[in-house]
Amino acid sequence: MNAIKQSLIRQFGNPRGVVGRMAGWVMGHRRSNLRRNVWVVSLLDLRPTDRVLEIGFGPGVAIAEIADRVTAGQAFGVDHSAVMVRQASVRNAAAIRARRVHLSHGSVDQLPRFDDPLDAILSVNSLGFWPDPVERLRGLRHLLRPGGRIALASQPRIPGTTTDGAAQGLRDMLTQAGFTQIRTEILDLDPPVACVLAVNDW
Repeated sequence: MNAIKQSLIRQFGNPRGVVGRMAGWVMGHRRSNLRRNVWVVSLLDLRPTDRVLEIGFGPGVAIAEIADRVTAGQAFGVDHSAVMVRQASVRNAAAIRARRVHLSHGSVDQLPRFDDPLDAILSVNSLGFWPDPVERLRGLRHLLRPGGRIALASQPRIPGTTTDGAAQGLRDMLTQAGFTQIRTEILDLDPPVACVLAVNDW
């Protein structure tokens, strides 16, 4: 049973094949997932002209919410699952055709080039899969304009982990990466979601 659970967790982290498509469907339709993603995007107070990057966009729920808010800007997304790129591309097809959404198959340590600074970056439940997350966060800070914002959300489901512990870990990593004005918001789901927000203050 533990092996099956671990296999499912791996699929949610990097969906592949038929099981990965099923995991993507669950992530794209579960009510709590939809609520969590819309909530995280709302915390960034996006403006219509903002340029926003999501790392680990999954089935593209948050990307769609970003595109609805950033009507004269750009939404970028990077995900290391080809299955998720396909599902998110279907969900956001109209915005992609309008060249307001740009989705890439890749990872946080191999990001595409952005010609101009970003206004905001977000990641929902994906930082745990990053290699050397503090170093990756330092790199992301350099992609943000001065005053740019970042939002990292975690909804821990592994036994022995807590929302408070996850939030503290995110705060510590953001501090080490040089971010400031760090604050934590909690969404009352089961389990609760922690979203830690910070600013690139240079």
